[in-house]
Amino acid sequence: MKDLVSIASNFSLEGTVTSVSPLGNGLINDTYKVTTAGDSPDYVLQRINNAVFPDVEMLQRNIAAVTGHIRAGLIAAGEKDIDRKVLRFIPLKDSQKTFFFDGELYWRVSVFINDARTYETVDPKYSFFAGKAFGNFEAMLSDLKEEIGEVIPNFHNIEFRLWQLAEAVKANKAGRLTPHSHGLHEILEDIDAHGVEMCKGEQLFREGKLPKRICHCDTKVNNMMFDADGNVLCVIDLDTVMPSFVFSDYGDFLRTGASTLPEDDPDIDGVDFRMDIFEAFTRGYIEGTASFLTTVEKENLPYAACLFPFMQAVRFFTDYLDGDVYYKTKYPDHNLVRTRNQLKLFHSAMEKVPAMKDFIAGI
Repeated sequence: MKDLVSIASNFSLEGTVTSVSPLGNGLINDTYKVTTAGDSPDYVLQRINNAVFPDVEMLQRNIAAVTGHIRAGLIAAGEKDIDRKVLRFIPLKDSQKTFFFDGELYWRVSVFINDARTYETVDPKYSFFAGKAFGNFEAMLSDLKEEIGEVIPNFHNIEFRLWQLAEAVKANKAGRLTPHSHGLHEILEDIDAHGVEMCKGEQLFREGKLPKRICHCDTKVNNMMFDADGNVLCVIDLDTVMPSFVFSDYGDFLRTGASTLPEDDPDIDGVDFRMDIFEAFTRGYIEGTASFLTTVEKENLPYAACLFPFMQAVRFFTDYLDGDVYYKTKYPDHNLVRTRNQLKLFHSAMEKVPAMKDFIAGI
């Protein structure tokens, strides 16, 4: 176990550290609360997972650009209590870098936001809050001039994901695809039947009709901080912030939030796309993005709602054919169950596209 107090001492902290204890249950980074004596602020110490984010320099540069721009905007707008409305990362004692390399692992520190909480609840109320918060987040960054790097290249590029699947089919590393593989060829046929249609975003981008924005790219309801009165304070977990289509933030939330069942539930017949969550999130998102969202972006939000379960099905099936090397699995067909679950959600969303379009047109 690393000496966490010693690691924290490399940063320009105020006050004396009294304890370091685990915080939260994140899947990517290890997170700890650093408690200090007296009236000094407390802090969040985090180990950066450089297996997922190998370019730590770019990662922290992105976050500094984003939080700095949001902070400047809040100051210009006359906001109060700004340290509760945007994350603040602490530099090292001997440089302006906001990360420390201990010879093996990378670490960073941010100011702990007191009297704030996150929620796991996905219901219409919190879905509206999420839509508005992530829309506002994009709006605040819509005039950011500083270049933001792509921390995970092709993360939400469906053409790339389909290419990966094609390579997995050719290689068949796990030997799971045979002429008699029950149901696997039907999955490939289903994906192939919709592949061109689902590449619409990349095509619109090449035609110059769809811009790339600075997006969060991990839009979950628990990536927002609320105050004790239930007001949204700020968006957190900024590691995946990078250039993408607005479809990333919009579609990714609905993929998990609007599904009636978790993504690995084997009860495929019970998987359905919830229109109540769609309507609440969409209303909040369009309200938050009103200052910049183009007609093309707005009209294609139903496409985004379909794209993300489709893309996740492609990714799960690719990993299944590769031998389950990317996603953690609990049993041999776990990724296959996930694939079928997400394809069912995709088809459910596709059936509701006319209703989605009518709802958006009415806002």
